[in-house]
Amino acid sequence: MKRLEKSSGSLAAQAIARMDETLSWYRAMPPENRSWIGLVAQAGIAAFTEWFRHPDAPQAISTDVFGTAPRELTRAITLRQTVEMVRTTIEVMESAIDEVAAPGDESILREALLVYAREIAFATAQVYAQAAEARGAWDARLESLVVNAVLSGEADEGAVSRAAALGWNSPDHVCVVLGTAPDGDSELTVEAIRRAARHAKLQVLTGVLGNRLVVIAGGNDNPLAVAKALIGPYAAGPVVAGPIVPDLLAATRSAQAAAAGLKASAAWQDAPRPVLADDLLPERAMAGDPAAREQLVEEIYRPLEEAGSALLETLSVYLEQASSLEGAARMLFVHPNTVRYRLRRVTDVTGWSPSDVRSAFTLRIALILGRLADGDPQS
Repeated sequence: MKRLEKSSGSLAAQAIARMDETLSWYRAMPPENRSWIGLVAQAGIAAFTEWFRHPDAPQAISTDVFGTAPRELTRAITLRQTVEMVRTTIEVMESAIDEVAAPGDESILREALLVYAREIAFATAQVYAQAAEARGAWDARLESLVVNAVLSGEADEGAVSRAAALGWNSPDHVCVVLGTAPDGDSELTVEAIRRAARHAKLQVLTGVLGNRLVVIAGGNDNPLAVAKALIGPYAAGPVVAGPIVPDLLAATRSAQAAAAGLKASAAWQDAPRPVLADDLLPERAMAGDPAAREQLVEEIYRPLEEAGSALLETLSVYLEQASSLEGAARMLFVHPNTVRYRLRRVTDVTGWSPSDVRSAFTLRIALILGRLADGDPQS
C-alpha cells in the first residue's frame, strides 16, 4: 500500500504523458479540458489505491473518479474517447505493477487491477447513461416548447434558436402534420416518428400535445408525401398536412391550416388519409376558418373576376344547372362548345375542375364567399 501510494503521482503523470503521445484528440483539446482529464486520471489512480486498501467496502467509483470533472465534460468528450482515456491509464498502471508491487505480490496487484478495471468500465457506462438520460429529458422539454410555440402561433427567433440546439438545420421546405396520438407511451410514439423521418430523410420536430400528435417536418416540398411517410405512428382517424412554408417561423401558418383542417375533417367523411389542409378549404370555411375563406376568395374568386365576367357567369350558371353543359348553354344562349371552352379556362385559372364533383363544391363555396365579400345583393 505504501509503495502504491507513493507511486500514484508519478503514475498519473505517466498516464497523461501517454495520452498526449498516443491520443490525437487529447492533444487537440483546449487546455482547460486537458486539465480536467488529468484530474480524472489522478482521481482514478487514487480511487484504485483506496479501493485496494478496502476491497470489500461499498464505494461509488463513478463519484470518486468522475466527480472531479464538471458535467459539461461528458459533452466535450465522447464515450469512445473516455474509454480510450481509461484504457490508457489502466495500461500505464499495469505496466508499472512490477515496480510498484512488493516482491511476490505482483499477481495480487494485477488481479486487483483487472477487477478494478471492470468496475471502472461499469462506472463509465453509468456516467454517460445518466448524462444521456438528462440530456434526453432536457431535449424533450425543449422540443415540446418549440412545437407548442409553432402550434399556438407564438414562434419567434427564440423558438428558432431552441430548434437549432436540437439539431434543426433550417430546411427550405417545412410543413406541419396533425392527427390523433395513439394511446400508450408518448415517448414510443415520438421515437416511431423519428424512425420514419430518418427513413424518409426528413428533419422533424415532434411531440404529443393533449390527444394530438404534432410533427413539424422539413426537407420535402410535397406535403402529401411527407404525411404519407410519417403516417404510421398516428392513431386511427384523419391526418392533415398543412401547406409548405419556407421556414420554421412561417410554420405557424401551416400548423394553423392543419389544425383547422383537422377540426373540419368530420364534415368530409370520405376524405383520403392523409389529406391536405387545402383540400379541406370548403369545410374549413364553413367551420368559420377566416384564413380558408380568404384563400378561397383570393385564389379562386378574384382570379376568375380578373379573367372576365364571362368565366364567372358561365361557372355560376353551369353549377346552378347541375353541371349540365347543354343546360348552361341554353341559359347563356351560347353553343355547348363555348361553355366547354370557358370551363377549361376556369380550370386553367383556378386549378379546380368544374366537372369534378369535389372541385365543383369548392368552386361553389368560393363563388358564394366572393359575392359576400363584394356585397353583391344577388348573393
